[in-house]
Amino acid sequence: MSRESLEWLNANTLIGFTGKRGTAWHYRASMQGEELNHYVGPIPVDDVKRRLFGWKALSQPIYVEDPRGGLAQVPDRQAILRSDNGHVMGIFSDSYEPHPYVEWLINNVSRLLDADLSIGSAGLLKGGAVAWVSVEVPDNIVTPEGVEFRPHLFAATSFDGSLATTFKRAVTNVVCDNTMAAGLAESGQHVKIKHSRHSKLRLAEARHALNIVYALADEFSSAVRDLCRVEVTGRQWLKFLDAHTPMPNQQGRGRTMAENRRDTLAKLWNHDLRVAPWRGTAWGVVQAINTFTHHEQNVRGAVRAERNMLRAVTGGIDDLDRGTLRTLSTVLDRPLTSAA
Repeated sequence: MSRESLEWLNANTLIGFTGKRGTAWHYRASMQGEELNHYVGPIPVDDVKRRLFGWKALSQPIYVEDPRGGLAQVPDRQAILRSDNGHVMGIFSDSYEPHPYVEWLINNVSRLLDADLSIGSAGLLKGGAVAWVSVEVPDNIVTPEGVEFRPHLFAATSFDGSLATTFKRAVTNVVCDNTMAAGLAESGQHVKIKHSRHSKLRLAEARHALNIVYALADEFSSAVRDLCRVEVTGRQWLKFLDAHTPMPNQQGRGRTMAENRRDTLAKLWNHDLRVAPWRGTAWGVVQAINTFTHHEQNVRGAVRAERNMLRAVTGGIDDLDRGTLRTLSTVLDRPLTSAA
């Protein structure tokens, strides 16, 4: 597999509301041990603290071997270690300020929402150096077009320098367990706080920027409605594939990869229940590309779960969905409501 084994994912991620969306793709009953990591309803906050965040990120000085004997401390540098197993998660300058997971991903989110938490998922990646918590509404929302989704607020941070602490609105598409752009017409609203001294979350500013979770339902439902009303014929779908995945003229690895990608997209479009119900519409095109990227595309240098989570936080999913609409708009030679 990749860096995050199935054993890790089953031990270091918690999945809630399975009665609404089923189990995660990596669920293996044989790897669950005495305590299951899946919950029919919301994940209790105390379970997240105990099972995932029950350790501290410690700042420790760094030493190197002195050629004259002994050790010499490296000036103005620090290592961030896990208190429970000594794992070195990152090395930084003295100006780096760790954001403890409980404080930033649970306590601050609670204050941001000004309500009780309903945690839908939480987890650790990269040996604990990256963490996320997703706060969700209790019930799925189903549009008249049959698209079932869950709005949520995604909070993530890191101890390895890969992420600023980020709070971001997003949508989970239940039929395929995909993260999708919260507002297909514009950049997903998010708040980022750097790991620097005196960094803090300004609640009023963050609430205004995020517009919080419940407003997502109407926005996303409207985007789905508009895209389902845009017809995409079989010929236009093929033109979209030509624009999205051009076929190289010369034989070789590039042409083989393009053929495989197009074959997989065609199967999703025509036969897969995650896409085929909306075949012939602009929404079906968005769904096909998003599903392919989440579940079918080859992943290098990272585990699929890690790649998908980081894309959700950094804006990669927003770029993916809006890029799909821009390409389709060019193929149809018309502006799309949700891409305008």
